[in-house]
Amino acid sequence: MNPPQVQFEEPHLGRASKLENVLSAEHDHMTALTQLQQNRRIVQDFTVTTLAGIPGLFARLIYMGSLRDLSSGRYEHAGLAALYPEQALQQALQLCHEQIFERILETPLSNQHEDLRTCLAAMQGGLSAAVTHWHRMESYRFLVPEESPDYLKELFYSNLRALLELLQEECTGARSDG
Repeated sequence: MNPPQVQFEEPHLGRASKLENVLSAEHDHMTALTQLQQNRRIVQDFTVTTLAGIPGLFARLIYMGSLRDLSSGRYEHAGLAALYPEQALQQALQLCHEQIFERILETPLSNQHEDLRTCLAAMQGGLSAAVTHWHRMESYRFLVPEESPDYLKELFYSNLRALLELLQEECTGARSDG
């Protein structure tokens, strides 16, 4: 019968392995910090150069939705793509999209009503045509960030249906008054 073999770990190898783990974790932390700083630069650049020139939350949300390729879910912005790495750009634009979406949901419905009216009135064909089209086609569904929880998406859809009903009544009332 063979005696059981016992393997002894050399003490210096255990310390080296621990040091490698610490260094690896530190590297991962630095990489994450660098990505965070880069994403913050992209968000700041995008906010100052692009979003600041778009009046109103709904107009900004529409713009963000227009940057997203509906077949792939990827955001496309040629100006930023020339300056920043693809992954960082995707993360930053997704963050901007989510923040605008959440700000709308945090805004009182009366303010959303005014902002949506202003936004739709500025569209080709005017308020009545835009309201009718959005109501019939549910065009607002493409505005929601992909990664948003379903309950927030449903809240947004419900709010938009109600707001569009109100705007439809206003447009109908304005035509019958005139």
